[in-house]
Amino acid sequence: MRPPESWQRAPATVLIAAVTAAAWAAMWIGGYTQAAALLLGFLPDRLSEGTAAARVATALLNPLTATLVHAGFAHLFMNLIIHVYCGRSVEAILGSRALLLIYAVGAYAAAGAQFAAGPHVALPMVGASGAISAVIGAYAMLFGRNRVNVASAVAATFLNALWMIAAWALLQYAVGSLFLTTMNVDIAIAAHVGGFVAGLVLARPLLLWKWRHA
Repeated sequence: MRPPESWQRAPATVLIAAVTAAAWAAMWIGGYTQAAALLLGFLPDRLSEGTAAARVATALLNPLTATLVHAGFAHLFMNLIIHVYCGRSVEAILGSRALLLIYAVGAYAAAGAQFAAGPHVALPMVGASGAISAVIGAYAMLFGRNRVNVASAVAATFLNALWMIAAWALLQYAVGSLFLTTMNVDIAIAAHVGGFVAGLVLARPLLLWKWRHA
């Protein structure tokens, strides 16, 4: 399947990018980036040890609000470039609602994976990388080459998904290690993997649902 090139079929992709950029700009101009990271970011230890109200907010709201907070312009720019490149193609095939669903589920899957990797971590997870990883996962499933040749189509899809998960996890580990050792920047590797898996899992069912009456 070849990715389409039309932007007219990607309103949700553009909307997500615009809202994310506007939110970061407002926080940066107002000087609230650090406060926003603590308030809107996803903190695993707040879910483990916080009050009941804090746990509810952390579980239900912060996975989404964290996507609006970024560490800086470079962080925001890289995320949005990848998002618009992959998102417009995914949205053109699956539709706007499916793209929004993948993005939202990816945000929660990323937060869940990050919590599982370190439930008592006190540093906030910020950025849309986890949600965008879900979009990348859906893109990889829809447009990637099948590298597994077996007789069963179902088995081939499953094995190909496993291969992509392993490759993505290895890539995230390598990039995370590089950033940590060279720039002392801690990347949420587990969140990226969790989001990617969510996108892989959702892509095929949403494609079948989209074209169920064809």
